[in-house]
Amino acid sequence: MAGLTTSSPLVAPSRSHLFFNRILAPWRAIPVTRRAARRMLTIAGLLACGAATASNPIVPGWYADPEIRVFAGQYWIYPTYSDHVGKPVAASRFSPAQKLARQRKTVRPSYGMQTFFDAFSSPDLVHWTKHRRAFDVQNAGWAAYAIWAPSVIEANGRYYMFFSANDIQSDAELGGIGLAVSTTPGGPFKDALGKPLVGAFHNGAQPIDPFAFRDRDGQVYLFYGGWKHCNVVRLSPDLKRVLPFADGTMFKEITPPGYVEGSFMIERRGVYYLMWSEGGWTGPDYSVAYATAPGPTGPFTPKGKILAQDLRIARGAGHHSVVNVPGTDEWYIAYHRRPLDTDRGEHRQIAIDRMVFAADGTIKPVVMTNTGVAPRPIRAAVKRAGTTAPGRDEHSSGRAM
Repeated sequence: MAGLTTSSPLVAPSRSHLFFNRILAPWRAIPVTRRAARRMLTIAGLLACGAATASNPIVPGWYADPEIRVFAGQYWIYPTYSDHVGKPVAASRFSPAQKLARQRKTVRPSYGMQTFFDAFSSPDLVHWTKHRRAFDVQNAGWAAYAIWAPSVIEANGRYYMFFSANDIQSDAELGGIGLAVSTTPGGPFKDALGKPLVGAFHNGAQPIDPFAFRDRDGQVYLFYGGWKHCNVVRLSPDLKRVLPFADGTMFKEITPPGYVEGSFMIERRGVYYLMWSEGGWTGPDYSVAYATAPGPTGPFTPKGKILAQDLRIARGAGHHSVVNVPGTDEWYIAYHRRPLDTDRGEHRQIAIDRMVFAADGTIKPVVMTNTGVAPRPIRAAVKRAGTTAPGRDEHSSGRAM
């Protein structure tokens, strides 16, 4: 059922787990006293101290397009379900209208299986709990397949999920960017509008890959767009309507050079960083670049790539998101990548690594790792205060450090 969590957390194999297995396994068949066993465990624990990190990928399974957020003192990741692993998961329940929509020819067969989102929560970026089917098309009658790239934001005491649906190829088809709502970050999220929020092409942008960004003044912007075009819109306080900009424009195009899809925005020390994916999502050249601006709508100055394939680690690294640890100037990037031993486009996995700013405010190239990051709990004081201060976003940091 949607919204139910697994009974036990998912923990990615860590270096400490591997260490204990390697050190203790040879001794398991040798009879030892309890005192000797305790001594060996103590020594092994001391040797392994500091090695408790998550390995990349952070969770098992084929997932992509991860959005990372902070809600109620925990980290949350909302990814696209990319492909089955072994036995296919149970199919969604489809209405007659959805069954009819699913008869359309899709660009790739996998789009038909992408009908739901799982979510993952963690207290420290290392130990993850899976929340199965946080969203399912059975809770959005107009959406039938190709459910991609969710973006979740807290507003008005509830949680709102923007999502892509149906991979429309023209304005003659039903689909685009939808909006669902839940009382908890783990779902179940249910359709809030009964139709797409953005259901047509504007400025050439396919309505996919939404990202909701709250600026310092509380205004929420929605960045989105595929087919090499990027738009930004202003949203109403209830997030259910697109509002005009001061010049009367409803859909403002901000496409930077090289843009393909997966737009994302952060703000740090008064500088706005527009980030996006370049290259082909099924190929090794998928990557992340960024530009900076004095405001959320530009004008933007391109700065170059920060994430690309590393043939020692993985290929096709892209469609990322970034989170700022509340109360700090620490940043982490969540992204998907393809293992070196597969060429299948849908075989993508979620990884987390550090993202570091240089002294001049530029972003240093991200170093992809297999070892992942060390546990990073959110401070208790921040938890008690809530996710962020009013008008702030966990993708913004004004802290001078």
